[in-house]
Amino acid sequence: MKRIEILGANCGRCKAMEECARVAAARLGLECEIVKVTDPKKFIDYAITAIPTLVIDGKVIVSGRVPVLEEMEKLIAA
Repeated sequence: MKRIEILGANCGRCKAMEECARVAAARLGLECEIVKVTDPKKFIDYAITAIPTLVIDGKVIVSGRVPVLEEMEKLIAA
């Protein structure tokens, strides 16, 4: 099972990324653990400088923007 982390605050873009990831996983029929991470210490662990950030299985995939649904599906499926 893939672990998807959404690093960010409770801003609109962060919420949009989380929702996009959930919809993409559902459309693909994948079981994924999707976790919202708001702890700034975790941001430092990943050395990110912008939010929201998409992390899949411990690897930073996208930072500072929200992918469109089709792109999110490709990222999760990869």
